[in-house]
Amino acid sequence: MEFDENGKSDTWRKGLQARRKVLGDEYVSRALTSADDLTADLQDYITEHAWGASWTRPGLDHRSRSMITVAMTIALNRPHELEIHLRGAIRNGLTRDELKEIMLHTAVYCGAPAALDAFRVARKVFTEMGV
Repeated sequence: MEFDENGKSDTWRKGLQARRKVLGDEYVSRALTSADDLTADLQDYITEHAWGASWTRPGLDHRSRSMITVAMTIALNRPHELEIHLRGAIRNGLTRDELKEIMLHTAVYCGAPAALDAFRVARKVFTEMGV
């Protein structure tokens, strides 16, 4: 499905810009063009609200938001989203060692099984990205 930016709000447009910066053009383009009549509204919602209304707010930079998001996706046991946001965290300047510390920290508050899964996902991402 082709996404038409006409008629979109400024918040949506800013969200799309932030989403592309953090997750990469290829990933975002694939998510938007693969949307269908079931998922297109969700893509709009995520772009406007998650990315436009949250990630573009002043007060926290993208690097800080990535740290929080990585920890929350671990806590929520969302390995697919964790993989995406680990990639974004690296794009936002977080190092392998900083991400390791975040994952170790989640072991205390989220439990060892969550941290073990996070390290498995991270190993895959780090290998694929050459980190």
